[in-house]
Amino acid sequence: MRYLVRLSLCVLVLASASACALRSPRIADLRDNPGRYQHRTVAIDGVVTTSWGMPLMPLKWYKVDDGTGEVTVVSQHGRTPTRGARVRVKGRVDDVAVFGGQAIGLHIKERSLRIRR
Repeated sequence: MRYLVRLSLCVLVLASASACALRSPRIADLRDNPGRYQHRTVAIDGVVTTSWGMPLMPLKWYKVDDGTGEVTVVSQHGRTPTRGARVRVKGRVDDVAVFGGQAIGLHIKERSLRIRR
């Protein structure tokens, strides 16, 4: 009986720890600690605030706001989501440069996009 209680407690702790590890970062987390997410794939949920793209241009970009901040997403495929669209973006975090400990040009290179209704 005591063994079963200990086993159950261990499973509960491991499940809680893995759930925390799977949590998507907030955009504020990306901005506050860009080195932690550099070159890692993340998923963010938010609303598109601005978007730019032309049908013949291979590069498109848009900004997503999750309520904690805003980040630019760069895309090379698919359609550019329109302003006001609720999206879930998965992609790799990157920046143009780091100056004085601050990431300049922090962005996400889109790998997948899901538009929510």
